[in-house]
Amino acid sequence: MEKIQDIKARQVLDSRGNPTIEVDVYTENAVGSAMVPSGASTGIYEALELRDGGKAYGGKAVTKAIKNVNTKIRNALVGKKVDDQSYIDGELIALDGTLNKSKLGANAMLGVSMACARAAAALREEPLFETIARMAGTKPRLPIPFSNVINGGSHAAGDLELQEFMIAPVGAKTFAQGTQMVAETYHALAKILKAKYGGTATHLGDEGGFAPNVNNAEEALDLLMAAIKKAGYTGKVKLAMDPAASEFYDDKTQTYLRVGKSGKELVKYYQQLMKKYPIISLEDPFDQDDFESWKLITKATSRKAAFQIVGDDVLVSNPKRIKNAIDEKWCNSLLLKVNQIGTLTEALQAARMAMKAGWTVMVSHRSGETEDPFIADLAVGLGCGQIKLGAPARGERTAKYNQLMRIEEYLGKKSTYARFS
Repeated sequence: MEKIQDIKARQVLDSRGNPTIEVDVYTENAVGSAMVPSGASTGIYEALELRDGGKAYGGKAVTKAIKNVNTKIRNALVGKKVDDQSYIDGELIALDGTLNKSKLGANAMLGVSMACARAAAALREEPLFETIARMAGTKPRLPIPFSNVINGGSHAAGDLELQEFMIAPVGAKTFAQGTQMVAETYHALAKILKAKYGGTATHLGDEGGFAPNVNNAEEALDLLMAAIKKAGYTGKVKLAMDPAASEFYDDKTQTYLRVGKSGKELVKYYQQLMKKYPIISLEDPFDQDDFESWKLITKATSRKAAFQIVGDDVLVSNPKRIKNAIDEKWCNSLLLKVNQIGTLTEALQAARMAMKAGWTVMVSHRSGETEDPFIADLAVGLGCGQIKLGAPARGERTAKYNQLMRIEEYLGKKSTYARFS
């Protein structure tokens, strides 16, 4: 396998118009490129996204991180084998030397890590998902898309406190069919919203979902049920929620603002919603440090068939926190975001740890996305069976849907579409 000859980073824009990093890794006969996403609703334990501060782009410029790539990281990795992912990522971690990637910046490190994986795949003349499957020791499988079609919380400007309301085509037989179900339900929802609330209700949030002026979860879920029925997919398309509860938790009173409930009361509220609606997945239902409430909801739903409690802010794709969660039974599913941890190797370690414990794993996008479809290949390569995407709108979201349909076509008869159970 060839050695790295050069590494170059540049500043580009993400889907919110904020700066992010793109990295190119060069060998003699290949180049691998990658763009790094950025979150809006972020956990306090995530690896640090290094930004400049100051006036440029409102303090969000990433020239410091770019300089780290073009100098310190380049100097450390030129001459190293591009396909030795664990070694490369280990060198990045050692060079940074901090627990939260604050010296080099997780955005700088991840861009290099992902670009090296792409370069290695190019040299092998194989799709990226096959390279990832080899690294992870897993079998490729097409995931069920969990599509955020109503945006609230930090992803929109309305009064809806809970952040994401998703649809999942669990009754599809292929990913392409699942995409069709999602798109048709999305368009049915647009018509319902326009008729009920007027044209402004179809304005889009950060992740391509609609941001109607609805005030509570029941109203949002009723709209989704109506859209599913209108599209003709009752029973085939289920619901999922991401309250992102850390965003509306008051640590002083230990209550969830506006919802006006304690952790125990919020458990009962979620259970009421589960009885009324076909919800199969609940992500970040509590604050990232409200461990007792996490344990309560996980225990309360442990016997519920085809249901998962997903950890995002509470886990931040960090193997150390995942181990704690497994031991303490905080949740039973991992939301995997590569930019939360900073290297591909650590992300794969997190996924393997969760799978070994019998958890489900859902690869996820970020609200500040790019047109890079890396996570599509990651989800297929891991064979985890789930991917969290935005609505089937806006190029940075459709890039992932389209890449997954290409992969399904490439695999042909060898392709399998995941089942939710």
